[in-house]
Amino acid sequence: MSSSVFSLSIHADYRCRHSGACCTADWDVPVELPVYRSLNDRVQSGSLRVAPTAEPLSPFIAEPDLPEGAAAMLERTLQGECVFFERDSHLCVVHRDAGEESLPATCRHFPRLAVADSRGTFITLSHYCPTAASMLFRDDVALDIVEAPSAFPMADYDGLTATEDDLPPLLSPSMLMDSTGYSAWERHMVRRCSAEVFPEAVVATLASDVVQLRTWRPSAKVALADAIGRLPDAFTSVWLPASLALSCRLRDEVVAAIPDDLKPQSDDARLDDAYRDFVRPAWGEFQRPINRYLAAKAFASWTAYQGRGLATIVRGLEAALALVRIESARRCRDAGRPLDRDLLLEAFRSADFALNHLAVTEDLAEVWSRAEMGTPEGAPYESGAEAPRKGVPRSKTAMTGP
Repeated sequence: MSSSVFSLSIHADYRCRHSGACCTADWDVPVELPVYRSLNDRVQSGSLRVAPTAEPLSPFIAEPDLPEGAAAMLERTLQGECVFFERDSHLCVVHRDAGEESLPATCRHFPRLAVADSRGTFITLSHYCPTAASMLFRDDVALDIVEAPSAFPMADYDGLTATEDDLPPLLSPSMLMDSTGYSAWERHMVRRCSAEVFPEAVVATLASDVVQLRTWRPSAKVALADAIGRLPDAFTSVWLPASLALSCRLRDEVVAAIPDDLKPQSDDARLDDAYRDFVRPAWGEFQRPINRYLAAKAFASWTAYQGRGLATIVRGLEAALALVRIESARRCRDAGRPLDRDLLLEAFRSADFALNHLAVTEDLAEVWSRAEMGTPEGAPYESGAEAPRKGVPRSKTAMTGP
């Protein structure tokens, strides 16, 4: 497996700015046995203490049914804050007093979302992190895929790992891709997202690109990567949705992939009015950050390995865009004002909270695979039928938690 690391250019210099969002999200954080021993020794010696607002709580929860490899969970306050989170400084006591190497793996890696395969390690970010979300709005760097980003040195990142025994991504349910072809497709998606067009046009054009690529055969004189390079430059013309009807259907598919005990309560009152009055008129002003959000979903995609073809990936992008529309309308409705940078940033955060930290990625890939409605030969693809997918890689840690 290659030692190269890749990220999007907009994420390449990421660093924590201590927003505290991850430390106050009321998440379960498992503590690996070596980390637990080290932290517990420090607590017992008095060199490490919980935050003042968490006293007199014990820092660890030891209970049955812990995740594999965990010796305990970090305790939380009634407000859902980690006991090591200092509210005044927004600093982690463990990180500050014991160093980053003393953090549980969950804390070390958030908001990184990684895919490792024969090509290297590919890292995108969860935009539930406010710092990551703010990077979608930057105008000091062009959108691209970069190698050896300063923020992500070579390391054993938690995420999805595809070994030599796992199959590469599928072009369609009956056709595998090679690594060179998939790299070309990944770069093509990011390149489409770098254009100054409506995000709906990006998704529609990628869907059209998939239709053309599904006619490719290994016996063709043109390599798959070259076929991708020959796709038309022009974008498909589309109208902005007049309502949130389709967006809500795509949102409902995402919600169906969320475990019952984590499903959010329905809150759709007056969303269509807010979309029509506050979101749709301002949507064109935010093409760049929304397209960059789509790029972050297309790059380092778990769906590429867990789904059944390129149409599955594009359906995932369509669902992500639908969530941003809905969450933008919700934020505008609650604030009573048109869409602006701050409201859109919170919409990105809410969308990624659902996609990356609530929904089960395998279940998302399964429902999005319904987009694969026919093989290149035109034979019907039946949802739920067995596809030729032996050796599908699994994540080392679930994306549904940080």
